Amino acid sequence: MRGHAAYRLVPRLVHPVAWWAWALGLATAAAHTTSPWLLLAIVLVCGWVVLERREIGAADAFSVFLVVGLVVITVRVALTVVLGNGVPGRVVLFRLPQVELPSWFAGVRLGGPVTAESLLAAALDGLRLATTLACLGAANALAAPRRLLRYAPATLYDIGTAVVVALTFAPQLVALAGRVRAARRLRGHSGRGIRELARLIVPVLEGALDRSLDLAASMESRGYGRVAVRDRRGRLVGSLLALLGAAGTVAGLVGVLSPSVGGGLGLPLLLGGLTTAAAALVLGARADTRTVHRRDPWRAPEGALVILGVIPAVVVLLAERAGTAGVTVEQVPLAWPAVPVLPLVAIAVAALAAPATPMPPRLARRRAELPHPRSSTIVEATA
Repeated sequence: MRGHAAYRLVPRLVHPVAWWAWALGLATAAAHTTSPWLLLAIVLVCGWVVLERREIGAADAFSVFLVVGLVVITVRVALTVVLGNGVPGRVVLFRLPQVELPSWFAGVRLGGPVTAESLLAAALDGLRLATTLACLGAANALAAPRRLLRYAPATLYDIGTAVVVALTFAPQLVALAGRVRAARRLRGHSGRGIRELARLIVPVLEGALDRSLDLAASMESRGYGRVAVRDRRGRLVGSLLALLGAAGTVAGLVGVLSPSVGGGLGLPLLLGGLTTAAAALVLGARADTRTVHRRDPWRAPEGALVILGVIPAVVVLLAERAGTAGVTVEQVPLAWPAVPVLPLVAIAVAALAAPATPMPPRLARRRAELPHPRSSTIVEATA
C-alpha cells in the first residue's frame, strides 16, 4: 500500500480525455439546473481544481472563459430589458418608452415595463450558460486541446490537422500583435486608437497565417493528413456511418443538455450516435495505422476523475426528473431559492478531482521550492 500511494503521488500529466470527461460531466449538471447555488458551486469547483492542477506555463483559458461568461450574462439581461423574454411578472421595476410592433412579433416587445421576474429569469439563463463556458474553460486549462488531439483516431487525420492549425491561430495573433507593437515603438510610432489598430491588422494576420501554414506543412510532412488506401465500398460505408453517428450524437446532446426538449429520446440517441460514430472510426482505422510516441497512461486517477464527473451529472439529472425543490428556480412568484442539498453535495464531491489526481511536474517543482506543507510529501513520493 505504501508503494502504491507513493506511485500515485508521482507528479505527471493526467490523461486529457479524463479531464474533458470530468468537465463535461459538470457542464451537463449545469445545463439541467437554474439554481444559483448549484451553478456558483460548479464555477467554484472548476476554479479550485484549475488552481490546484493547472500546469505552470499553460494558457490561462479559464479566466478568459469567465470573462466571456460575464459578458454573456450582461448581454442576456440587457436584451431582456429592451426586448423582453415572455416571462410574466408582477413586480415592475421601471418602464421604458414602448414601440408598437406588428402582431406577428409574438412574445417580443420593444421597450415597455421591465419586471423583476423577467430580469431574474434572464440572469439565471445567462448564469447557466456562463457556468457551462466555465466548465469548458477548465477543461482547456487542465488539458490543452493539442494534447487531446493526439488521441484522435487515425480516421480523423485531416480534421485533426485543421483543428490544430485553428487552435494555434488565435495565440499567434496575440503574440504577433505584441511583437509588431514593440517594433513600431522602436521606430517611433507609439500611437493608440483605431488608426493604430488598423496599422497592426495586416502584419499580424499575415504573420499568423504564415506560421499556421508552416505548421500545416510540417504536420503533413510527418504523415498527418495522408489519405488512407481504401476501396470504394469501404469509403461509402465509413462515410455513411460517420454521418449517421454525427447526426445521432448531435441530436442526443441536444436532448440531454437541453431540459426544454423533454422526452426520453435524448440518451438513447446519444448512445446510438456514439456507437455508430465509433464503428465508423474503427472501420477507418483498420486501413490507416500510425505509431504514437509516449502516450499518457490511463490509471486509477483517470478512472476516478471520470467517476467524479459523472456523479454530479447523474445526481442533478435525477433530481430534475424527480422535481427536487431548488433544482429549478421558479420566477413567478418571486421567492428565495431553496438549497438542494443532495445535488450540492454531488457537485462538491467533484472537487475531489484535485487530491485524487497527481500534480503536474512543473507545478510540483514550483511548490517543492516553496515552504509549503505538501512539499515534503511530493519530494518523498518522487524519490
